[in-house]
Amino acid sequence: MISSQSPQERLAHLLSAAYGKHAAVECIPQELEPASAEDAYLVQQAFLRQRQARIGGWKIGAKSNKGPIQGAPLPAERIYPATSVVERADYPVLGIELEIMFCFDSDFQPGAAPVPEQEVMSHISTMAASIEIVSSRIAGWPEVPKLNQLADLQNHGALVSGEFVAYDAAFPFLHPAAHLTLNGKDIFKGSASNPAGDPRRLLGWLVNHCRTHGMALPAGTIVTTGSYTGIHFPDEPGLVIGQIAGLPPIHFELA
Repeated sequence: MISSQSPQERLAHLLSAAYGKHAAVECIPQELEPASAEDAYLVQQAFLRQRQARIGGWKIGAKSNKGPIQGAPLPAERIYPATSVVERADYPVLGIELEIMFCFDSDFQPGAAPVPEQEVMSHISTMAASIEIVSSRIAGWPEVPKLNQLADLQNHGALVSGEFVAYDAAFPFLHPAAHLTLNGKDIFKGSASNPAGDPRRLLGWLVNHCRTHGMALPAGTIVTTGSYTGIHFPDEPGLVIGQIAGLPPIHFELA
């Protein structure tokens, strides 16, 4: 019975049930709120386990170029190719962010010893533009406790994946030109930046987070690394197009 489960399992049950119903939990009982980031990561794992969801990718990010890094696994069922149709009704709230994602050419297996950053960087194989659908299973978001948000897959709704190209270490990761539109109207246009600074600095954290939490990170896993354009909440359906100079453009239909 749910009442005999740990607080992490019980919170995961609330969030995963809301995920399946495209709904939001009205209130998280105080006794179920994570007490630490480690608690929140346990909830994330239980969330996917209860959904029987395969991990198709990860999102990682930081609020500043020296700030702490956080992340969340992404259910494979909600990683969509470009040109997909995304149903707004599937999300209690919906925001969009234009990002850069990466893939590795090597598996990283669980283990106790940390993988050096240089080794992680040597295994980046491809990169692409992505658009994250930001959402929440908690009513009142974003005015909810940060650890609750972390437990709720760090406010992840879905990911639209662009076309991958070979990794270019000389790419201007700090300030690429970016353009995001909805129905031809500009949402963002100009020199963009990621609050984490160079998003590649996040990748070593992810590899070692997975290792120490007993999770493999298979080659080809999508890793998206935070917004270059801030978050935008569309007020109408239509065609979303995202472009980061030097990467193939990405688009999808918001229905």
